[in-house]
Amino acid sequence: MWIDGSSTLHAIHSSANGVQGFVDCDVEADGGLNLAVVPTGSLSFPVDRLSSGNRMEDRELHKRIDARRYPTIEGVLDSVVADGAADRYLVGGDITFRGVSRRYEDVMRIRGVDNDTIQLDGSSRFDIREFGMEPPRMLMLKVEPEVDIRVEIVAVAET
Repeated sequence: MWIDGSSTLHAIHSSANGVQGFVDCDVEADGGLNLAVVPTGSLSFPVDRLSSGNRMEDRELHKRIDARRYPTIEGVLDSVVADGAADRYLVGGDITFRGVSRRYEDVMRIRGVDNDTIQLDGSSRFDIREFGMEPPRMLMLKVEPEVDIRVEIVAVAET
C-alpha cells in the first residue's frame, strides 16, 4: 500500500505492507472473473505499519489517526461490475477508518495469475476529513486533506 499526500513544504509519502483478509471469487480460464458468482472480500490493515521513513512524521500521523484507539483500517468488498476493459472492474464496498465507515467505488485491475493466485491493484483519492481526521496545520506547514492511496494485493488460495 502506498499513500501520497502533499503539504505546503513537501510531498508526503508513506508505504506499508501487511494487508490481511480474503477474497472469494470465481476465476475463469482466461484469468477474468466469473461475475455470475458475486465476488466478496474483506481486508484489514494495521495502521502502525504505515511508515514514511521520517520518525516525526510517522509519530504525528499515528497520533492524528489515534492508532491506539483505531488500530486498523477495514474494508469490505461487496460489489464487482465489469468495466468493459480486460481485467478492469468497478469495485464497491465500505471502508472503515478511525471508526467511521464510508461507501466507495473505484476501478481496480483484477486478474488470475495462475490456478491459485489472483492479483488486485488500483488507486483512489480520499478526503481524510470524511473520516473525522483534520489535517495538521503548524506555522507555515499546511497538509492537504486529500490523499491518494494505491494498493497491490496478491491473494493465494487456501490449501
